[in-house]
Amino acid sequence: MRKTVKFGGSSLASAEQFQKVKSIVERDAARRFVVVSAPGKRFSGDDKITDLLYRCQALRASGASFDAEFQAIADRFTGIRDGLNLDLPVEAEIDEIRSRIEAGTTPDYAASRGEYLCGKLLAAYLGIPFLDAATFVRFRDDGTYDDEATMRRAAVVSQTERAVIPGFYGSRRDGHIRTFSRGGSDITGAIVARMTESDVYENWTDVSGFLMTDPKIVPDAKVIETVTYSELRELSYMGATVLHEDSIFPVRKARIPIHVLNTNDPDAKGTMIVPDSMATDKEHARPLTGIAGRRGYTVITLTRDNLHAEPGFAYRVLGILAKNGIAAERTPSGIDTISLVIDDKRLTGKMDQLYHDLMVECVPDTVEIASCIALIASVGIGMVRNKDVAARLFQALADADVNARLIDQDSNEMNIIVGVEQRDFERAVSAIYHAFA
Repeated sequence: MRKTVKFGGSSLASAEQFQKVKSIVERDAARRFVVVSAPGKRFSGDDKITDLLYRCQALRASGASFDAEFQAIADRFTGIRDGLNLDLPVEAEIDEIRSRIEAGTTPDYAASRGEYLCGKLLAAYLGIPFLDAATFVRFRDDGTYDDEATMRRAAVVSQTERAVIPGFYGSRRDGHIRTFSRGGSDITGAIVARMTESDVYENWTDVSGFLMTDPKIVPDAKVIETVTYSELRELSYMGATVLHEDSIFPVRKARIPIHVLNTNDPDAKGTMIVPDSMATDKEHARPLTGIAGRRGYTVITLTRDNLHAEPGFAYRVLGILAKNGIAAERTPSGIDTISLVIDDKRLTGKMDQLYHDLMVECVPDTVEIASCIALIASVGIGMVRNKDVAARLFQALADADVNARLIDQDSNEMNIIVGVEQRDFERAVSAIYHAFA
Protein backbone atom coordinates (compact mmCIF):
# COMPACT_ATOMS: atom_id res chain seq x y z
CA MET A 1 0.00 0.00 0.00
CA ARG A 2 1.31 3.43 -0.98
CA LYS A 3 -0.36 6.75 -0.15
CA THR A 4 0.25 10.33 -1.16
CA VAL A 5 -1.03 12.77 1.47
CA LYS A 6 -1.55 16.50 1.05
CA PHE A 7 -2.03 18.92 3.94
CA GLY A 8 -3.71 22.29 3.43
CA GLY A 9 -2.72 25.64 4.89
CA SER A 10 -4.96 25.41 7.96
CA SER A 11 -3.35 22.04 8.75
CA LEU A 12 0.10 23.67 8.86
CA ALA A 13 -0.68 27.08 10.32
CA SER A 14 1.26 26.66 13.58
CA ALA A 15 3.63 24.40 15.49
CA GLU A 16 0.62 22.77 17.15
CA GLN A 17 -0.82 21.91 13.73
CA PHE A 18 2.55 20.50 12.61
CA GLN A 19 2.38 18.15 15.59
CA LYS A 20 -1.02 16.90 14.44
CA VAL A 21 0.35 16.35 10.94
CA LYS A 22 3.30 14.34 12.26
CA SER A 23 0.96 12.14 14.30
CA ILE A 24 -1.19 11.49 11.21
CA VAL A 25 1.77 10.67 8.96
CA GLU A 26 3.43 8.37 11.47
CA ARG A 27 0.18 6.56 12.24
CA ASP A 28 0.27 4.86 8.81
CA ALA A 29 3.55 3.70 7.24
CA ALA A 30 1.86 3.79 3.81
CA ARG A 31 1.83 7.61 3.96
CA ARG A 32 5.12 7.99 2.13
CA PHE A 33 4.75 11.16 0.06
CA VAL A 34 3.66 14.33 1.87
CA VAL A 35 2.65 17.42 -0.13
CA VAL A 36 2.27 20.70 1.74
CA SER A 37 0.60 24.07 1.33
CA ALA A 38 1.93 27.29 2.87
CA PRO A 39 0.83 28.01 6.46
CA GLY A 40 -2.70 29.42 6.54
CA LYS A 41 -4.65 31.40 9.09
CA ARG A 42 -4.30 30.50 12.76
CA PHE A 43 -7.36 32.49 13.81
CA SER A 44 -9.95 34.86 12.39
CA GLY A 45 -8.26 37.99 11.13
CA ASP A 46 -4.88 36.32 10.74
CA ASP A 47 -2.95 36.43 7.45
CA LYS A 48 -2.15 33.53 5.16
CA ILE A 49 1.56 33.34 4.37
CA THR A 50 0.86 33.31 0.63
CA ASP A 51 -1.11 36.55 0.91
CA LEU A 52 1.76 38.17 2.80
CA LEU A 53 4.29 37.07 0.19
CA TYR A 54 2.18 38.43 -2.67
CA ARG A 55 1.83 41.67 -0.69
CA CYS A 56 5.58 41.95 -0.18
CA GLN A 57 6.26 41.58 -3.90
CA ALA A 58 3.55 44.09 -4.83
CA LEU A 59 4.81 46.66 -2.31
CA ARG A 60 8.39 46.30 -3.59
CA ALA A 61 7.18 46.70 -7.19
CA SER A 62 5.45 49.95 -6.23
CA GLY A 63 8.50 51.25 -4.41
CA ALA A 64 6.95 50.98 -0.95
CA SER A 65 8.39 49.34 2.15
CA PHE A 66 7.43 45.75 2.87
CA ASP A 67 9.32 45.48 6.17
CA ALA A 68 6.27 44.84 8.38
CA GLU A 69 4.80 42.19 6.09
CA PHE A 70 8.08 40.36 5.68
CA GLN A 71 8.78 40.44 9.38
CA ALA A 72 5.42 38.74 9.95
CA ILE A 73 6.50 35.99 7.52
CA ALA A 74 9.86 35.55 9.21
CA ASP A 75 8.27 35.46 12.67
CA ARG A 76 5.79 32.79 11.59
CA PHE A 77 8.42 30.41 10.23
CA THR A 78 10.92 30.91 13.04
CA GLY A 79 8.04 30.57 15.51
CA ILE A 80 7.04 27.22 14.04
CA ARG A 81 10.70 26.10 14.03
CA ASP A 82 11.22 27.09 17.65
CA GLY A 83 7.86 25.65 18.72
CA LEU A 84 8.94 22.28 17.32
CA ASN A 85 12.44 22.52 18.88
CA LEU A 86 14.06 22.06 15.49
CA ASP A 87 17.72 22.83 14.86
CA LEU A 88 17.15 24.23 11.39
CA PRO A 89 18.76 27.53 10.28
CA VAL A 90 15.76 28.87 8.36
CA GLU A 91 17.07 32.43 8.74
CA ALA A 92 19.43 31.93 5.81
CA GLU A 93 16.55 30.82 3.57
CA ILE A 94 14.41 33.73 4.77
CA ASP A 95 17.21 36.21 4.04
CA GLU A 96 17.59 34.78 0.53
CA ILE A 97 13.88 35.24 -0.14
CA ARG A 98 14.01 38.84 1.06
CA SER A 99 17.00 39.53 -1.16
CA ARG A 100 15.21 38.11 -4.18
CA ILE A 101 12.10 40.23 -3.50
CA GLU A 102 14.26 43.34 -3.05
CA ALA A 103 15.92 42.57 -6.39
CA GLY A 104 12.54 42.58 -8.13
CA THR A 105 11.61 38.90 -8.36
CA THR A 106 8.35 37.70 -9.92
CA PRO A 107 5.07 37.28 -8.00
CA ASP A 108 5.23 33.53 -8.73
CA TYR A 109 8.63 33.12 -7.09
CA ALA A 110 7.62 35.19 -4.07
CA ALA A 111 4.34 33.33 -3.53
CA SER A 112 5.94 29.89 -3.91
CA ARG A 113 8.30 30.40 -0.98
CA GLY A 114 5.55 29.74 1.54
CA GLU A 115 5.22 26.15 0.39
CA TYR A 116 8.99 25.86 -0.01
CA LEU A 117 9.81 26.89 3.57
CA CYS A 118 6.89 24.92 4.99
CA GLY A 119 8.15 21.82 3.19
CA LYS A 120 11.66 22.35 4.56
CA LEU A 121 10.35 22.61 8.11
CA LEU A 122 8.08 19.57 7.87
CA ALA A 123 10.77 17.43 6.25
CA ALA A 124 13.13 18.22 9.13
CA TYR A 125 10.38 17.56 11.67
CA LEU A 126 9.45 14.21 10.13
CA GLY A 127 13.06 13.25 9.47
CA ILE A 128 12.49 12.44 5.80
CA PRO A 129 13.94 13.98 2.60
CA PHE A 130 12.74 17.24 1.08
CA LEU A 131 12.09 17.13 -2.68
CA ASP A 132 11.62 20.46 -4.47
CA ALA A 133 8.63 20.42 -6.84
CA ALA A 134 10.58 22.69 -9.20
CA THR A 135 12.70 19.69 -10.18
CA PHE A 136 9.83 17.78 -11.75
CA VAL A 137 6.62 19.85 -12.15
CA ARG A 138 6.92 21.56 -15.52
CA PHE A 139 5.20 24.55 -17.12
CA ARG A 140 5.36 25.67 -20.73
CA ASP A 141 6.84 29.01 -21.73
CA ASP A 142 3.31 30.47 -21.95
CA GLY A 143 2.73 29.59 -18.29
CA THR A 144 0.38 26.63 -18.78
CA TYR A 145 0.98 23.34 -17.01
CA ASP A 146 2.84 20.74 -19.14
CA ASP A 147 1.60 17.31 -18.09
CA GLU A 148 3.65 15.40 -20.65
CA ALA A 149 6.93 17.02 -19.61
CA THR A 150 6.05 16.54 -15.94
CA MET A 151 5.27 12.85 -16.31
CA ARG A 152 8.59 12.29 -18.13
CA ARG A 153 10.17 13.22 -14.80
CA ALA A 154 8.10 10.76 -12.79
CA ALA A 155 11.21 8.82 -11.81
CA VAL A 156 12.43 11.82 -9.78
CA VAL A 157 9.59 11.09 -7.37
CA SER A 158 8.73 7.41 -7.87
CA GLN A 159 12.30 6.25 -7.17
CA THR A 160 12.28 8.09 -3.85
CA GLU A 161 11.27 6.00 -0.85
CA ARG A 162 9.72 8.90 1.08
CA ALA A 163 9.60 12.66 0.62
CA VAL A 164 8.06 15.95 1.67
CA ILE A 165 7.15 17.99 -1.42
CA PRO A 166 6.00 21.63 -1.56
CA GLY A 167 2.80 22.14 -3.53
CA PHE A 168 1.50 24.99 -5.67
CA TYR A 169 4.50 25.52 -7.95
CA GLY A 170 6.92 24.08 -10.49
CA SER A 171 9.27 25.57 -13.05
CA ARG A 172 9.46 26.52 -16.70
CA ARG A 173 12.15 25.21 -19.05
CA ASP A 174 14.31 28.25 -18.28
CA GLY A 175 14.21 27.39 -14.57
CA HIS A 176 11.95 30.24 -13.52
CA ILE A 177 9.34 29.39 -10.88
CA ARG A 178 5.73 29.19 -12.04
CA THR A 179 2.70 28.66 -9.78
CA PHE A 180 -0.68 27.10 -10.32
CA SER A 181 -3.77 29.17 -9.51
CA ARG A 182 -4.58 29.63 -5.80
CA GLY A 183 -5.30 26.32 -4.13
CA GLY A 184 -2.93 24.61 -6.55
CA SER A 185 -1.25 22.44 -3.91
CA ASP A 186 -4.18 20.09 -4.45
CA ILE A 187 -2.98 19.71 -8.04
CA THR A 188 0.58 18.96 -6.96
CA GLY A 189 -0.71 16.28 -4.61
CA ALA A 190 -2.69 14.66 -7.41
CA ILE A 191 0.33 14.76 -9.73
CA VAL A 192 2.52 13.08 -7.10
CA ALA A 193 -0.14 10.43 -6.44
CA ARG A 194 -0.24 9.62 -10.14
CA MET A 195 3.56 9.60 -10.52
CA THR A 196 4.04 7.22 -7.60
CA GLU A 197 1.07 5.02 -8.57
CA SER A 198 -0.34 5.56 -5.10
CA ASP A 199 -3.27 3.42 -4.02
CA VAL A 200 -4.97 6.41 -2.36
CA TYR A 201 -4.51 10.18 -2.45
CA GLU A 202 -5.40 11.61 0.97
CA ASN A 203 -6.30 15.29 1.06
CA TRP A 204 -6.20 16.63 4.62
CA THR A 205 -8.01 19.88 5.30
CA ASP A 206 -10.13 21.51 8.03
CA VAL A 207 -13.44 19.88 7.12
CA SER A 208 -14.52 16.26 7.51
CA GLY A 209 -15.30 15.70 3.85
CA PHE A 210 -17.98 16.88 1.46
CA LEU A 211 -21.40 17.73 2.83
CA MET A 212 -24.63 16.91 1.01
CA THR A 213 -25.28 20.61 0.64
CA ASP A 214 -24.13 24.04 1.80
CA PRO A 215 -24.05 24.12 5.65
CA LYS A 216 -24.88 27.83 5.52
CA ILE A 217 -28.29 26.74 4.21
CA VAL A 218 -28.64 23.43 6.05
CA PRO A 219 -26.51 23.65 9.23
CA ASP A 220 -26.84 19.93 10.02
CA ALA A 221 -26.07 18.71 6.47
CA LYS A 222 -24.73 15.15 6.44
CA VAL A 223 -21.27 14.17 5.20
CA ILE A 224 -21.17 12.26 1.91
CA GLU A 225 -19.17 9.14 2.71
CA THR A 226 -18.59 8.15 -0.94
CA VAL A 227 -18.94 10.16 -4.13
CA THR A 228 -17.91 9.25 -7.67
CA TYR A 229 -15.71 11.44 -9.83
CA SER A 230 -18.66 12.11 -12.15
CA GLU A 231 -20.92 13.19 -9.29
CA LEU A 232 -18.18 15.40 -7.86
CA ARG A 233 -17.66 17.03 -11.24
CA GLU A 234 -21.35 17.92 -11.43
CA LEU A 235 -21.47 19.24 -7.86
CA SER A 236 -18.22 21.21 -8.18
CA TYR A 237 -19.42 22.85 -11.38
CA MET A 238 -22.49 24.12 -9.54
CA GLY A 239 -20.50 25.57 -6.68
CA ALA A 240 -19.61 22.82 -4.20
CA THR A 241 -15.98 23.44 -3.18
CA VAL A 242 -13.53 21.41 -1.14
CA LEU A 243 -10.80 20.56 -3.65
CA HIS A 244 -9.24 22.62 -6.43
CA GLU A 245 -11.23 21.53 -9.51
CA ASP A 246 -8.12 20.81 -11.62
CA SER A 247 -6.78 18.46 -8.93
CA ILE A 248 -9.34 15.83 -9.86
CA PHE A 249 -8.02 15.04 -13.32
CA PRO A 250 -4.53 13.58 -12.67
CA VAL A 251 -5.87 11.02 -10.20
CA ARG A 252 -9.07 10.40 -12.14
CA LYS A 253 -6.97 9.50 -15.17
CA ALA A 254 -5.00 7.02 -13.05
CA ARG A 255 -8.19 5.75 -11.32
CA ILE A 256 -6.81 6.60 -7.87
CA PRO A 257 -9.38 7.26 -5.11
CA ILE A 258 -9.18 10.55 -3.19
CA HIS A 259 -9.89 10.48 0.54
CA VAL A 260 -10.83 13.91 1.98
CA LEU A 261 -10.04 13.98 5.71
CA ASN A 262 -9.91 16.43 8.61
CA THR A 263 -6.56 17.14 10.28
CA ASN A 264 -8.37 18.32 13.42
CA ASP A 265 -10.56 15.20 13.57
CA PRO A 266 -8.45 12.41 12.05
CA ASP A 267 -10.77 9.64 13.18
CA ALA A 268 -13.72 11.00 11.18
CA LYS A 269 -14.56 8.90 8.11
CA GLY A 270 -14.31 11.81 5.69
CA THR A 271 -15.35 11.44 2.05
CA MET A 272 -13.96 8.92 -0.40
CA ILE A 273 -13.98 10.01 -4.06
CA VAL A 274 -13.86 6.99 -6.35
CA PRO A 275 -13.96 6.18 -10.07
CA ASP A 276 -17.49 5.50 -11.33
CA SER A 277 -16.65 1.85 -11.85
CA MET A 278 -15.75 1.49 -8.15
CA ALA A 279 -19.16 2.65 -6.91
CA THR A 280 -20.78 -0.11 -4.87
CA ASP A 281 -24.36 -1.35 -5.09
CA LYS A 282 -25.05 0.79 -2.03
CA GLU A 283 -23.98 3.95 -3.86
CA HIS A 284 -25.95 2.99 -6.96
CA ALA A 285 -29.04 2.43 -4.82
CA ARG A 286 -28.75 5.84 -3.14
CA PRO A 287 -31.14 8.19 -4.99
CA LEU A 288 -29.36 11.46 -4.26
CA THR A 289 -25.73 12.18 -3.39
CA GLY A 290 -25.65 15.94 -3.08
CA ILE A 291 -27.27 19.28 -3.87
CA ALA A 292 -25.43 22.39 -5.07
CA GLY A 293 -26.48 25.62 -6.71
CA ARG A 294 -25.61 29.12 -7.74
CA ARG A 295 -27.43 32.42 -8.08
CA GLY A 296 -27.05 34.98 -10.84
CA TYR A 297 -28.52 33.61 -14.06
CA THR A 298 -30.68 35.01 -16.83
CA VAL A 299 -32.97 32.81 -18.95
CA ILE A 300 -33.75 34.00 -22.49
CA THR A 301 -36.60 32.04 -24.09
CA LEU A 302 -37.29 32.28 -27.81
CA THR A 303 -40.70 31.12 -29.09
CA ARG A 304 -41.59 30.38 -32.70
CA ASP A 305 -44.37 28.22 -34.15
CA ASN A 306 -43.12 24.83 -35.34
CA LEU A 307 -39.60 25.68 -34.29
CA HIS A 308 -38.82 21.97 -33.93
CA ALA A 309 -39.43 21.44 -37.64
CA GLU A 310 -37.24 24.33 -38.81
CA PRO A 311 -33.73 23.12 -39.77
CA GLY A 312 -30.90 25.27 -38.50
CA PHE A 313 -32.78 27.39 -35.95
CA ALA A 314 -30.78 26.15 -32.96
CA TYR A 315 -27.61 26.42 -35.05
CA ARG A 316 -28.29 30.11 -35.71
CA VAL A 317 -29.01 30.76 -32.03
CA LEU A 318 -25.76 29.15 -30.93
CA GLY A 319 -23.88 30.99 -33.67
CA ILE A 320 -25.17 34.32 -32.33
CA LEU A 321 -23.96 33.40 -28.85
CA ALA A 322 -20.53 32.52 -30.24
CA LYS A 323 -20.34 35.77 -32.24
CA ASN A 324 -21.00 37.73 -29.05
CA GLY A 325 -18.52 35.70 -27.02
CA ILE A 326 -21.19 34.25 -24.75
CA ALA A 327 -21.48 30.66 -23.52
CA ALA A 328 -24.81 29.24 -22.39
CA GLU A 329 -24.86 27.05 -19.31
CA ARG A 330 -27.81 25.05 -20.59
CA THR A 331 -30.19 25.13 -23.58
CA PRO A 332 -33.46 23.35 -22.68
CA SER A 333 -35.97 23.29 -25.51
CA GLY A 334 -39.56 22.38 -26.40
CA ILE A 335 -41.63 22.00 -29.56
CA ASP A 336 -41.89 25.75 -30.10
CA THR A 337 -39.25 27.10 -27.71
CA ILE A 338 -35.56 27.16 -26.98
CA SER A 339 -34.16 28.65 -23.79
CA LEU A 340 -30.68 30.00 -23.11
CA VAL A 341 -29.51 29.85 -19.50
CA ILE A 342 -26.63 32.32 -19.17
CA ASP A 343 -24.48 33.41 -16.23
CA ASP A 344 -25.11 37.11 -15.63
CA LYS A 345 -21.36 37.81 -15.63
CA ARG A 346 -21.16 36.64 -19.25
CA LEU A 347 -23.90 39.10 -20.24
CA THR A 348 -22.30 42.21 -18.79
CA GLY A 349 -22.35 44.89 -21.49
CA LYS A 350 -23.61 42.43 -24.12
CA MET A 351 -27.36 42.07 -23.54
CA ASP A 352 -28.52 44.78 -25.96
CA GLN A 353 -26.43 43.46 -28.85
CA LEU A 354 -27.41 39.88 -28.13
CA TYR A 355 -31.12 40.76 -28.11
CA HIS A 356 -30.76 42.69 -31.37
CA ASP A 357 -28.97 39.82 -33.10
CA LEU A 358 -31.51 37.23 -31.92
CA MET A 359 -34.41 39.33 -33.19
CA VAL A 360 -32.82 40.10 -36.58
CA GLU A 361 -31.26 36.73 -37.40
CA CYS A 362 -33.77 34.34 -35.80
CA VAL A 363 -37.01 36.35 -36.10
CA PRO A 364 -38.74 34.70 -33.11
CA ASP A 365 -42.43 35.25 -32.45
CA THR A 366 -41.62 36.29 -28.88
CA VAL A 367 -38.60 36.67 -26.62
CA GLU A 368 -38.99 36.38 -22.87
CA ILE A 369 -36.15 37.41 -20.55
CA ALA A 370 -36.20 36.22 -16.94
CA SER A 371 -33.48 37.55 -14.65
CA CYS A 372 -32.63 36.85 -11.00
CA ILE A 373 -32.69 33.09 -11.53
CA ALA A 374 -30.81 30.53 -9.42
CA LEU A 375 -29.91 27.04 -10.62
CA ILE A 376 -30.00 24.04 -8.29
CA ALA A 377 -28.38 20.73 -9.25
CA SER A 378 -29.56 17.55 -7.54
CA VAL A 379 -26.93 14.93 -8.31
CA GLY A 380 -26.86 11.17 -7.81
CA ILE A 381 -25.45 8.27 -9.78
CA GLY A 382 -28.34 6.17 -8.44
CA MET A 383 -31.09 8.34 -9.96
CA VAL A 384 -31.43 6.05 -12.95
CA ARG A 385 -32.31 3.14 -10.64
CA ASN A 386 -34.85 5.06 -8.54
CA LYS A 387 -38.14 5.79 -10.28
CA ASP A 388 -39.53 8.30 -7.78
CA VAL A 389 -36.64 10.78 -7.55
CA ALA A 390 -38.23 13.45 -9.73
CA ALA A 391 -41.60 13.01 -8.01
CA ARG A 392 -40.09 13.45 -4.56
CA LEU A 393 -38.01 16.43 -5.66
CA PHE A 394 -40.87 18.39 -7.21
CA GLN A 395 -43.25 17.48 -4.40
CA ALA A 396 -40.71 18.92 -1.96
CA LEU A 397 -40.57 22.16 -3.95
CA ALA A 398 -44.37 22.34 -4.11
CA ASP A 399 -44.67 21.77 -0.35
CA ALA A 400 -42.18 24.61 0.17
CA ASP A 401 -44.24 26.88 -2.12
CA VAL A 402 -41.38 27.16 -4.63
CA ASN A 403 -42.14 27.47 -8.34
CA ALA A 404 -39.73 25.77 -10.76
CA ARG A 405 -39.12 28.25 -13.58
CA LEU A 406 -36.91 25.81 -15.51
CA ILE A 407 -36.34 22.05 -15.49
CA ASP A 408 -33.54 20.21 -17.26
CA GLN A 409 -32.12 16.71 -16.89
CA ASP A 410 -28.93 15.31 -18.36
CA SER A 411 -29.21 12.33 -20.68
CA ASN A 412 -27.16 10.24 -18.25
CA GLU A 413 -29.95 10.73 -15.67
CA MET A 414 -27.46 11.67 -12.96
CA ASN A 415 -28.43 15.31 -12.56
CA ILE A 416 -31.71 17.22 -12.37
CA ILE A 417 -31.35 20.99 -12.80
CA VAL A 418 -34.09 23.24 -11.49
CA GLY A 419 -34.23 27.00 -12.02
CA VAL A 420 -36.00 29.03 -9.34
CA GLU A 421 -36.38 32.67 -8.42
CA GLN A 422 -33.31 33.81 -6.48
CA ARG A 423 -35.47 34.77 -3.50
CA ASP A 424 -36.53 31.09 -3.25
CA PHE A 425 -33.01 29.65 -3.57
CA GLU A 426 -32.25 28.74 0.04
CA ARG A 427 -35.79 27.51 0.69
CA ALA A 428 -35.62 25.27 -2.38
CA VAL A 429 -32.22 23.78 -1.47
CA SER A 430 -33.39 23.06 2.06
CA ALA A 431 -36.61 21.47 0.82
CA ILE A 432 -34.81 19.14 -1.60
CA TYR A 433 -32.24 18.18 1.03
CA HIS A 434 -34.81 17.23 3.63
CA ALA A 435 -36.75 15.20 1.06
CA PHE A 436 -33.77 12.89 0.56
CA ALA A 437 -31.48 13.14 3.61
